[in-house]
Amino acid sequence: MEELLHILEKNGRLPVEDIAAMMGKTPVEVAAMMDEAAEKGFVRGYEALVDWEKAGVNLVEAVIELHVSPRKSRGFDEIASVIASFDEVDSVMLMSGGYDLQVTIKGRSFQEIALFVAKRLSPLDDVLSTATSFVLRTYKRSGRLYQDEETDDRECTVL
Repeated sequence: MEELLHILEKNGRLPVEDIAAMMGKTPVEVAAMMDEAAEKGFVRGYEALVDWEKAGVNLVEAVIELHVSPRKSRGFDEIASVIASFDEVDSVMLMSGGYDLQVTIKGRSFQEIALFVAKRLSPLDDVLSTATSFVLRTYKRSGRLYQDEETDDRECTVL
């Protein structure tokens, strides 16, 4: 199962026949494994990795570090669930180190993100403080490079 999950993580669009050949199994066996992985929640979905800058779409991404006050009964889970329920939120992760939760959000402008933090995130009772960092450029995401290799147009003359 782990081998299948690694293959799907790298390219979820591979045909079942190709995956079967890579794993030395039949397409029927691989399809059954994929169904099992989905049923057990190992695979949460399939998505395209889009380079919005290259596509010419104005999209701003921010990473927000949160210090929160966990609830006695549920720890960080309750506040993380509330934050994850916001449509603007792309991801919420419990962290070790200097802050408690890392939240990634996307919006159409810096102002839209700033308003989300000020009006929806910061006022939550369990949120003690926030620190917002805006993503200026993405070089690599999910193991894939975003920048095309620059071609060197210089010429060399050999005498």
